[in-house]
Amino acid sequence: MHVQISVKGHLALRWQEWFGGLQIAHLEDGTSLLSGTLPDQAALYGVLWQLCDQGIALLAFTSSH
Repeated sequence: MHVQISVKGHLALRWQEWFGGLQIAHLEDGTSLLSGTLPDQAALYGVLWQLCDQGIALLAFTSSH
């Protein structure tokens, strides 16, 4: 499943491993975009849990198969 997750703030690029290998891009509006492919819904829940656990505000989410 391909996902794109927009979050508030610029995340450290070293966190890519924490987020299932999703690529982190810093956008000019002060947000970060995590994008890439996750193997299944369980992996997606893991990424979302990591964001929540770190107190990172989720702004938008899209996925496609």
